[in-house]
Amino acid sequence: MTFYHLGQLVRSDLFRYYGACSYTEFLKGYLKHPGFRYTFYLRFGEYCHDKSFLRYLIYPFVKLIHKRLTFRYGISIPIGTDIGYGLYIGHFGGIVINGKAVIGNNCNLSQGVTIGEIPFGDNAGSPVIGDSVYLAPGSKVIGGIQVSNFSIIAPNSVLHRSIDQHSVVSGIPANVVSTNGSRGYIQNPYVNPQNSSQSST
Repeated sequence: MTFYHLGQLVRSDLFRYYGACSYTEFLKGYLKHPGFRYTFYLRFGEYCHDKSFLRYLIYPFVKLIHKRLTFRYGISIPIGTDIGYGLYIGHFGGIVINGKAVIGNNCNLSQGVTIGEIPFGDNAGSPVIGDSVYLAPGSKVIGGIQVSNFSIIAPNSVLHRSIDQHSVVSGIPANVVSTNGSRGYIQNPYVNPQNSSQSST
């Protein structure tokens, strides 16, 4: 990860909260939003780990802060997890993400969300979450499945099979109840300048 890439990731996360990026918004986000503060150290920790001259000087301190915030906020996302631009964590508490999972751009994580691995069987592996996916409070996504772009996992649902784009799923086990998708649920989507088509529906 380059320093430029780190900056873009932090800016993209901040943009999801305020629809703007400036030093003022950064300070407000860092002080007011536990989700943004957590993702900042998540991004910065990955950057430090990738740089040999920072891995032994700064990374241990960043990792310590990240671990402290994990216990304080109840958000467990390992440093180095593959997460795209514009991650938004609206409320903290009970969020557990497997480090092998992949999360796309402009995704929303709510309280009580689990994205977990199944170690064996037909659905062995960790989920791949597409772009602009809204994971509602208490939702669980498990196994080596694909959650396609612009989908919604409804509150307290348990999804263990792949779904197509614009799916809205609900229940235990979750089934498709609508194809209206996540339009209106993803506020302030960030558009990567290198890929301006990523937020289109």
